[in-house]
Formats: sequence, structure tokens, C-alpha cells
Amino acid sequence: MGRGWTPPEAPLDMPIQDIWREPASVLSSRPERRESSIWRIGVIGLTALATAVPAKLAYGVLRIGGLGFLDAVTLSLFVLLFAWIAFGSITAATGFVLLATGGTSPDDTGLDLAPPTGPPTGRCAVLMPVYHEETQGVLARVEAMAGSLDDGRAAGFDFFVLSDSRRDDVRRQEQLGFAALRRRWSSPAGLYYRWRPFNTGRKAGNIAEWVRRFGGGYAYMAVLDADSLMEGETLVRLTAAMDRNPRLGLLQTAPTIVCASSLFARLQQFASRLYGPVHSEGLAWWSGAEGNYWGHNAIIRVRAFAESAGLPSLPGPKPFGGEIMSHDFVEAALLRRAGWEVRMAPNVGGSFEECPPTLSDMLVRERRWCQGNLQHSAIIAARGLHWTSRLHLVRGVSTYLMAPLWMAFVVAASLQALRGDAIQTGEWGSESLSILSWLMLVSLTALAAPKALSLALVLSSRARREEWGSSRRLIASTILETILSALVAPVLMAAQIRALSDILLGRDSGWAAQQRDARIVSWREAAGRHLWHTLAGLAFPLLSALTSPAALLASIPAALGLSLSIPIERFTSSVAIGQWLSARGILVIPEDDKPKGVLRDFLATCAPGGPSGVNRLHGCEPPQASAVAPRAG
Repeated sequence: MGRGWTPPEAPLDMPIQDIWREPASVLSSRPERRESSIWRIGVIGLTALATAVPAKLAYGVLRIGGLGFLDAVTLSLFVLLFAWIAFGSITAATGFVLLATGGTSPDDTGLDLAPPTGPPTGRCAVLMPVYHEETQGVLARVEAMAGSLDDGRAAGFDFFVLSDSRRDDVRRQEQLGFAALRRRWSSPAGLYYRWRPFNTGRKAGNIAEWVRRFGGGYAYMAVLDADSLMEGETLVRLTAAMDRNPRLGLLQTAPTIVCASSLFARLQQFASRLYGPVHSEGLAWWSGAEGNYWGHNAIIRVRAFAESAGLPSLPGPKPFGGEIMSHDFVEAALLRRAGWEVRMAPNVGGSFEECPPTLSDMLVRERRWCQGNLQHSAIIAARGLHWTSRLHLVRGVSTYLMAPLWMAFVVAASLQALRGDAIQTGEWGSESLSILSWLMLVSLTALAAPKALSLALVLSSRARREEWGSSRRLIASTILETILSALVAPVLMAAQIRALSDILLGRDSGWAAQQRDARIVSWREAAGRHLWHTLAGLAFPLLSALTSPAALLASIPAALGLSLSIPIERFTSSVAIGQWLSARGILVIPEDDKPKGVLRDFLATCAPGGPSGVNRLHGCEPPQASAVAPRAG
């Protein structure tokens, strides 16, 4: 490793936490500000009320002729699934109201994100952990972020590339690329590279090792992913917010997905950009000081993290035991347990990330996330956690239980139809059938409500409409995204069911490097991954037809997505289709047409001959290319 590639060490103790013992607050010397929970309790209460009415109606129908075991199972599954949908819809509706009215949390949070009048008082390290990443893309992001800091404030920041790469060829590329970047580095900010020989603890261990070696020299650390970008002004505002609120331990931004090129990636990018704000705003509102951490694009108080967030290993063998894979939720819970505020800043702006380019790549990531979130089932009962932190953990676990619960509900409903006696004997009269139809309509409405609210939010404001461009194309994009997402959803659910089965059978997912480059998935690869999905999709309607015509009709959406999973994988991986739609203004986000600041500078490096020698990284195109060209109408 080159001389001067790391700063002088400033060790900081980071003890492993005992999650089964009540902790002593590291803030015991000053009183903790306690916020009212009435608002989050109100969201939970509304969810319970919204669920109770349909549940009572469903009970009234199912109890006709006596409430048997199958009836009870069907009712229980319906209540759980409807409550899950209702909670998400109410969170989104809350975010919609806040964004539409310009409202804020009713609590006095003390979170001030205004631009600072002077340089931040606390020094900040910007950490980019990497593991077998495309080197030039990583370094181009670091260079763009440093360049977006004005010289008067850049001296308060140091940038670290923290390598966990195991392959010699990748390490060699990293070191050569870093040496070249140092030679042309002109920013007052520091630039460092560190490789560690053992990647114990994966990303969480990578960050913890940095804290123990260098953390004593910094007040804050901005933690990124290898595909993250953050505007210099955003970094300055985040550090200033930490300066102003000494109780603030972690501040999480809501990153915008950018640089999507394949059709699949553009679907995710469009959905995140249009639907994400209402969700993140609502989540931040009811979470308050008990917010969450998504593992990247966040700023953290280093000493608070060191004192309270050292992760233990879970007892027992993998996949449930061993190193904690989804570390972010747990670290947020431990920070809050120690008395530090964990907040979310969904509207700070200037925070970006990328997404998996293909369905297969997303399924690989989902498999790892499934195992990591299921590990949280052992942490929910940890001592001293705030009940809202436990709620975040429960929701994370529940995310991967929804797919098998939906499948169980479909099976139970099909068995109900297979009995057929309630309809044939007239026990379920026209009124009961009308109630069941109404319940289905309400469920679908609650499921679609966040998308409808997000679209309405944009269309209701002239400024937002102008930001997105053509209203007609925005509506067309929303319709296309809804249709394609509905086709992809059964495949994701089937994959989650299989992942859950593998984990319950004791199969560890491992930790493969993230695939970020756009690529066309071959027919052979698509068939190998989705053959069993296709067979399930063909068999599903045949089995449903044995129960009733209604069950056959209800099975068509899921069966269609599963049976078409091979061509869906193939065609959604296409960059050509994504660019063809983009050129016509479909699935386009404001950042495509008008990239600014750090994003514009990074996109410029994608052009041939850019300063980093990067040529269309991950399918990104420079501002003069079609993906960001101005469009009429």
C-alpha cells in the first residue's frame, strides 16, 4: 500500500454490546428529550380501526353455518394481511398530507437542516466501503463528491475508500486507480485508501474496524455504499445538523435512485422517485427520534456509534446465528437504546444511489436480505430497546413473511371455494357475496392508494408537474410501471417463499459481490432461474379451476406473472428497451432531464475521455446523451 494512503491512527474503543443486559445510557449526564408517542400510536390505532371493520364483515360471512377451523384460519390470515396493507397505506397517506400542506412533525424535534452560516465545527469522514466493485466507478464518485464541496468547507472532510476485496486482481485495480486519483487530487479534503486482510463482519465489520483505528480523529462519519453519491452541500448540511443537536446520533437521508439503464432498473428508479417521498415522509413523521438506518447515505456521530453499536455475534449456527448480516436496523436500535436520537431527513435532497439492473440480481440481494432480516427475530426481545425500534425490527421480519402468508391465504380461500357448499346451499346469499366483493375492492384500493396519492401529489402542484415534465407521459409511465410491477410481483413472492424455505432448512446465503453493471440476461440463464416459476404459473390456474370459476379468475394475475417469468427476465434486462422508452419520455425522472451538481459531474465522467477514464459506467450516459436530453411536451 502506498505511503500516506492512510492518516495517522486515532484509536477509539468500540466494545461489543451485550444485548441481553440492560444498558446504562451514555447520555446519563444530560436529560433525554422524550417525545410524545401519541402520533405513532394514532397511526397504529388508525390501522387497527381500518382493519377491524373489514375483519368484522369477513367474520360475519365466514361464521354462517358455524365458524370451523378453516374459517378461522382464513379470517386470521385476512386480518394479518389487511393490517399490513393498511399500515403502509396510512403511512403513505400521512406523508401525502405533510408534503401537500408543507406540514412537519408535531413534536419539536430540534432537527435544523438549514445551510450553515460557517464551516461545521465537527470533522467528518466520508466512508465508502467496497467489496469487489468496479474500481473506476467508485473513484469517480469520490472525485465528484469532493469536487462538489466548496474549498472553504472541503477541508473539514476526509474521504476513505475502505476495501474488503479478496481478489488480487481487484485489489491491484483499486490501488492503481487510487494512486492515479491522488496524483490529480486538487480538493482541500483528505483522500485515503485502506485495505484490510480479513473481512470479518463484512460491511459492518469494515466500518467498525475503521472506527477502532481512526474514529478518534473525527466527530462524524457519513456512511455510503459503493454506488452512493452525495452532494457536497448535503454533506455540509448534515454535519451542521449534527453540530446543532448534540443528542443526534444518526441522521438518515432518503436517497434517490439514479443511473438506471435497463428496463428493470428504470422501473425501480421511477417507482422509488415517484412513490418513495410519501412513504419516507410518513415513516419519518411517526418514527420521530426512534427512526431507522438503511446502512448507507447517512451521517453518524462517531463516538456515539463506538460506545453503543458494537455488534455481537448471535448464538447458534448459520443462517440464524453468527454475524449479523442486516446490521443497520440493529445499529439504529442500539443507538436509540443508549439514549441517542435516530432521525430521518427525507427531504434534504442531494443523496443518490443505484439499484440492481436485472430481476436476477434483485433476487440474489433479496435472498441475502431475507436471511439478515430473519436474524432480527432473535433481537426483537433484546433488553432496553425502545418499543418503536422493536416495531422497525418486527416490520423488517414481517416483510419476508408476507409472501408465505399470501400463499397460505390463497390456499385457504381456495379450500373454502372447494367446499362450495355455502354458495350451493344458499347459505351465502347475495348479501354475503356482495360483502366479499366489497372486501376485495377495499383491499385492492388500499394496495393501490400509495401510488394514487403519489401521482395526485405531483399533479396537484404546478411546480411538481413542471419538475416531472409532461403530465400525460407521467400518467402513462405510472400505468406501465403498475402493469409490469404486477407481473414481477408474483416472481418476487415465489422467490421469497423459496428463500424462506432454504433458510428454515439451514442453508446460508453467503455474501456475494453486488452485481451493478447493466447486462442482457440470456435465455439460458433466464430459463435456469425461472423454470420452476413458469411451471408453477402454468399449474396454478389448473388447480384453481378445480375449485371454482371465481378461484380461477382470481389466480390469473399471479399465474400470468409466473408463467411469463422467463421472457420478463429477458426483456426487462434490456438496456435498449430502457433507452427506447426513455427517449420517448416514459419512465423518466426529473434527474434524467436535469442532472445537477454532483450527479451532473459524475455523469460527465461517464463520457469517453472523462477524467476518470470511465465510459458509460452502469449504463449511465453523459448529459448530452439521449437519456438526459430535453424533450418536447
